[in-house]
Amino acid sequence: MRAKVTLKELVGTRIVYALLLGCYYWMWARRDWHSYYETIQNTVVVFTVVFFLLQAARIRRYSREEKDELAIQNLRRTDAIALKLMTAAIVFIAFACAVGAISAPAAGYALMATILALAVIRFLIFCVMDSRGV
Repeated sequence: MRAKVTLKELVGTRIVYALLLGCYYWMWARRDWHSYYETIQNTVVVFTVVFFLLQAARIRRYSREEKDELAIQNLRRTDAIALKLMTAAIVFIAFACAVGAISAPAAGYALMATILALAVIRFLIFCVMDSRGV
């Protein structure tokens, strides 16, 4: 018998999505070239395709299972908190870029780091809220 797909697992995979987004941003934004970059790019593309196919199967399976209403409510609360954190981070990065404290490429990498940090924070907040039954 297969284990059930949990909402915690689906929220946790958002970290992988954020890492992939960061990898693709690095591939698009870099200004130099080394011979091993092609290997990194091909590896990331193959991993992305395989990961998306596996995730599609897991999400399809999750949609057929009975939903945990408390976990869904906790995810909504977590998303509300994450939205506020992301808004504050984007305003801070935009202000720093506007006053010249950081350059445009640094702002892009700061946004990618913010997305990754937010994915991890969102997962941690969700795990804490879900484990306590808040």
